[in-house]
Amino acid sequence: MDKERLPQWGWLLLGLFAMALLSQVLNVLVLGPAGLPPEYFVVTLIVGMSLVVIYVSVWYEDDRADYWDQSGASYFGDVFFVVLATIIAAAFAIAVTLEAGLGQLFRELIGMIAGFATAWGMFYWRNTGLYRTDDDSR
Repeated sequence: MDKERLPQWGWLLLGLFAMALLSQVLNVLVLGPAGLPPEYFVVTLIVGMSLVVIYVSVWYEDDRADYWDQSGASYFGDVFFVVLATIIAAAFAIAVTLEAGLGQLFRELIGMIAGFATAWGMFYWRNTGLYRTDDDSR
């Protein structure tokens, strides 16, 4: 994939659209028949979108290129922790708001905020060196 073909927002838009389609296919063909309640279908969307937002930004920015020099096990660990943390945070936020009588849109927005914040926090925690600058004294 050529970075110069599209600006960063274009790659984000394509990735988010692809993840939206993939998550809906996963919900309809696998998770729905397995018994997942429809209220939680948005969790798969939040997980996919979190991965796209994190990894497109790391891939597109040249000052973060060192990330791709790591081992495959490190990538797998990052994705595993991000996915697991996002599932837990988004599902918990939705479960808590189900009984509060809030509307579906508001529940999903709270789930997205919790999921995205937790996903980015987990990725940052595992890759703090990626976001340090030369003048950072931490």
